[in-house]
Amino acid sequence: MIEITADILTALVALEHLYILWIEMFAWETRGRKAFKSIPADLFPRTKGLAANQGLYNGFLAVGLIWSFLIRDMDWQINLRLFFLGCVVIAGIFGALTAAKKIFIIQALPAIIALTFVLIEMTSK
Repeated sequence: MIEITADILTALVALEHLYILWIEMFAWETRGRKAFKSIPADLFPRTKGLAANQGLYNGFLAVGLIWSFLIRDMDWQINLRLFFLGCVVIAGIFGALTAAKKIFIIQALPAIIALTFVLIEMTSK
């Protein structure tokens, strides 16, 4: 049961980062305006390239987590998940400290919960 929960939570974090990729790379001037209400409207066209760059990094996080589902060696799979979930946690904490506090809830907290379940899974084997 712990393994299934860890898998589901990891997949949800990966999906969240694919969604962030989509917003930042392809929907910055439409959906991005709704998601990032604190940014003045006139900055969206001028920051499109920066947002796309951020989106690409979120995509790397998602791909790393998805990659972990393709690894059959359990030690390697868990280590890969721990690394990429740790990266998400750090990015979420940094974003909360430098951009908006809600980033902790939206990004870091789900990754912390997933990371906790992966650690429980690791110690139960």
